[in-house]
Amino acid sequence: MDILIIVSLLIAGLILLLLEVFLFPGISLAGIGATVCIVYANIRAFNELGTWPGVITLAISIISSILVFVWFMRSKSLDRLALKKDIDSSVKRPEVATIKPGDTGVAITRLAQIGNAQFGENIVEVKTTGDFIDAHSPIVVERITDGVIIVAPLTI
Repeated sequence: MDILIIVSLLIAGLILLLLEVFLFPGISLAGIGATVCIVYANIRAFNELGTWPGVITLAISIISSILVFVWFMRSKSLDRLALKKDIDSSVKRPEVATIKPGDTGVAITRLAQIGNAQFGENIVEVKTTGDFIDAHSPIVVERITDGVIIVAPLTI
């Protein structure tokens, strides 16, 4: 009867461990329950059956936990949960299309790497080449990379 209780606790602990890892990530009742079941099964094996059966139960607990993880990782169960779509859309900013390298404008905000600038009627977000630029300072567009306008202070 003791062996049946120990085996049942180990199986329940392994099932709860799988639920904790793959369905309820974080510390939840399933993880606490898994820990309690596996630890209690090992304690009961040491107390009721003796030292060697307790060591064997401990080894079975460790090996079965590892095998369950390996089996579940190799199964196709994770493929159904995995996100397989790439997001390739982008935000359309028509004002960026009108701005070209060499255009001049004015920094509206202090450009501490990133800030806002005005080019004609368009107010856009810009990035500096590394220098801090004070608000209301003249700037020039050096280049546009992946929709990011990179500016430098305008030297006269």
